[in-house]
Amino acid sequence: MSTHTFKDTLNSGPHTSTSLWRHQESSRFSRHVCSTTRDRHDANGDCEDSDAISVCKSLTVKCGPLLNYRRIDNEIWHGTILVVTNDAGSDQCSMILNIKLLKEESCSDRKKYQNEEQMKLKPGIENQHASKERNFTGLKLYSDQENIFWRFNLEIPLQEFEVKCIYSIPGLSLPGGGDHENLCFFVPALTQSMRIMFHSCNGFSLGTDERAFNGPCLWKDVLRVHRKKPFHVMIGGGDQIYNDGIRVDGPLKDWANTLNPLDREQYPFLESLREKCDKYYIIDGFGSYSDQFMNCAVFKGIGGVAHKYYLLFQHHLAPPATSFTSDSSEVSSAKSTFVLNEPNIDPSYILGPTRGPYLTEFSHNIYTKLGARISFLGIDGRTERTQFRINYQDTYEKIIRRLHEELFAARSSSPIQHLIVLLGIPIAYPRLNWLENIFRSPAVAPIKFLNKKFGIGGSFFNHFDGNIDLLDDLDDHYTSRNHKDERRFLVEQLQKIAKDYSVRISFLGGDVHLAAVGRFYSNPRHEIPISQDHRYMANIISSAIVNKPPPSIIAYIIAKRNKIHHLNEDTNETLIKFFNHDPTTNRRSLNPNHFTMPRRNWTMITENSLATKDLFNQNNFTSGNNQIISQIRRPLKIKDERSHIHNGEVHAGACHKATIDGLHGKDTDGSLDFCIRVEIDKSNEEGLTKAYGMTIPRLQMTEAKS
Repeated sequence: MSTHTFKDTLNSGPHTSTSLWRHQESSRFSRHVCSTTRDRHDANGDCEDSDAISVCKSLTVKCGPLLNYRRIDNEIWHGTILVVTNDAGSDQCSMILNIKLLKEESCSDRKKYQNEEQMKLKPGIENQHASKERNFTGLKLYSDQENIFWRFNLEIPLQEFEVKCIYSIPGLSLPGGGDHENLCFFVPALTQSMRIMFHSCNGFSLGTDERAFNGPCLWKDVLRVHRKKPFHVMIGGGDQIYNDGIRVDGPLKDWANTLNPLDREQYPFLESLREKCDKYYIIDGFGSYSDQFMNCAVFKGIGGVAHKYYLLFQHHLAPPATSFTSDSSEVSSAKSTFVLNEPNIDPSYILGPTRGPYLTEFSHNIYTKLGARISFLGIDGRTERTQFRINYQDTYEKIIRRLHEELFAARSSSPIQHLIVLLGIPIAYPRLNWLENIFRSPAVAPIKFLNKKFGIGGSFFNHFDGNIDLLDDLDDHYTSRNHKDERRFLVEQLQKIAKDYSVRISFLGGDVHLAAVGRFYSNPRHEIPISQDHRYMANIISSAIVNKPPPSIIAYIIAKRNKIHHLNEDTNETLIKFFNHDPTTNRRSLNPNHFTMPRRNWTMITENSLATKDLFNQNNFTSGNNQIISQIRRPLKIKDERSHIHNGEVHAGACHKATIDGLHGKDTDGSLDFCIRVEIDKSNEEGLTKAYGMTIPRLQMTEAKS
């Protein structure tokens, strides 16, 4: 999970602050600095006397800066920045990161304040005073013969307003002479929940005609929205890097071209091969192949390499010092490497208590707050995965205990109203068991045999274990018959959490290369209002932001399989009608498929906060907008469970208020507005999108746990 690294120069754009805090920090900032005095050489703290340190001046950036949000504790925002550089005698020098903290005042923000009294800052800050610069020393996280991974640990005190953090790293040079000055990210106000951007599948699969899709152009749309109203956090839902070429022109080419799966299983993963594979490689569907194949030397070897870079790039954590090779009966370390010894891990992590079966490492699950009233749970669905399990039972139990602890502790001061759960793959999704049955049918066996012997069948079969290529994807799904009981257990445990703490739970999921919205909800026979329905959980499915979508016929088949399913006797589930307008013509869609959208997309999520009630001028809404608001709040009668079942779902899709810039996130009832932005035309290099949205209501249980 990463905050944004969008560039925004100091003297341009609508978000530039005009009132800098120039000479005096806030009272909260002063208290924080005084309470965290450290040795200036401590890489975890400030380094105000940076002139006394020899700063690296000959390092070239190979990757980064990459930002990672960790948590908010005691009104302090914690995050990290990762930079990968070349090794140029850096043992004798340090890296210094400089941050300037500015009050964020966009053009739209200024309209919130109706008089000068509302513009006053918190005690201890004067409008004419403005700036605080802080320096952080880089920590060497990992190094090998070619690269150094540097991490900066950041601590930013929250204020009663949003803070724009402009940072730079003196002495660094980018390939091609690019600009690394005035990079920035945004920290929410003390009483504010974060504005969230969600995406998945950030790359192209092997063989895709990238020019036909104008590359990753939807990121231009993300930037356009970000410039209007900056996101505080960006959540990636899997498939962030594609390295499918490893089996075509990479070091695994010979192994992948071995036709007989038995020969591939016995292929050794030597130290020389590990060195060649040391480039952040992993195999799609890792863990979902047969146990015999997952235990082969090459899979174990590349799994270890991939886990190393997963920890470095996605978590900014030191990797294990050793990994598997066939040269030794024990795991070993690569040559000429340095790995930081970190005995204590950040408290936002929930480490699985048992090592995974193939990666033999602990899963890294995350619980953190996304501002004032939203929490986030990210479940590691890869480390412990097999064909028949996603996570260990004791891992689920540890996660549930942590949720109880965190939500109970927050009740007395700042109750959590929404819990967002990230799963790499959708959990409320049509069943594809019929396809599994076909692929596992004995009728396919003769074709598999011909593929093993003569390569007949081509791309229809997987190049690794010889099974049908889509089978590992189906095994990955929570709705797979292999994971049916585990899926039900997880959802039912979360239902109990929702009921006990009156917290609305919503899921994020990607992977499937199309957009959709699924949901769980109480069986209508219970006649429970959605505002009091702890079983109501929306699953926002957003995929892919870059990769190509499936053919329309595939999306149509999935939509046809969409039925009213029953998780248990009390809980129903289905996809909802959401895509009622054609993104190209902007007219009501004639396509019978209103459930799945096979176009590239991404999602934005914003809280309709009670805390912002006094900041917005509701009277500025036009009569047309007021008409939309009155429509979504009118009394509701449920006629079709796959259509709207509560007021926030009325007009779900292109006509919902969550799709309108002036209304998205501007209500005050504590609900969440989300908007899936769908690509209009893949041939347009600007990445223009059509918005589809709805509102997820707060949960207001009358018998919440005390």
